[in-house]
Amino acid sequence: MPGVREVGLMGAALALTGGVACAVCYLMRAHKTDEPKKENQPNNREKRIEEKVHETTSTSQKHPITSEPRTAGTQVLFLGLDGAGKTSLLHCFATGSLEQDVSPTQGFNAVSINKEELQIEFLEIGGTENLRDYWQRYLHKARVLVFVVDSADTDRFSLAKHHLQRLLSADPYLPLVLLANKQDLPGARGITDLYEALDLGNVGDGHRLSVIGTQVKKGKSVTNVGVRDARDLIIEMMSED
Repeated sequence: MPGVREVGLMGAALALTGGVACAVCYLMRAHKTDEPKKENQPNNREKRIEEKVHETTSTSQKHPITSEPRTAGTQVLFLGLDGAGKTSLLHCFATGSLEQDVSPTQGFNAVSINKEELQIEFLEIGGTENLRDYWQRYLHKARVLVFVVDSADTDRFSLAKHHLQRLLSADPYLPLVLLANKQDLPGARGITDLYEALDLGNVGDGHRLSVIGTQVKKGKSVTNVGVRDARDLIIEMMSED
């Protein structure tokens, strides 16, 4: 897929796609090795992450090897805290743009997207406190988990982390697409910060993990490149045998 790179990593990976941070990662275990320190080398997080992207090998582009593969579900489970922008993103997935205001989901929202001969069922469950208990009940039907985070709402990163880690622990082999939404807002954190804040480096070897920065604006006829990348990636994952 253009603009999306696949990497194996111990921490985070970063690639820039049309000005939007986007990374697709396969988490796998690797032995750490000590490398000699280079002189005059910038000692900052972004530099180290960019270097890991360029170290991609053919091995890192394979799916993680798991001893107990999960039975694939049939749905894309669309979750996230209330206010993260799930409904707007799902509307853009289905129509290609956001032409009108959408109301936050108070319960369940089912959307079907047809792509050639493939029909993909998205199930969004509201993110208010009274609905979060339902999230785990639908994991067994999910083939892919999409978790949306408001990247500008830093005060609730810890709450998002708590619920996401519970979901990943409940299904150790469920592929995850994390959408760092609202990248256009002041104070929005990039995918590197979200990766660390949600402790995604410790989710385990079985998860296929993808992290994409997104933003949605009403009235934009051309969908943000990150939204298009996320939609295309989910369709690709759902089309795999």
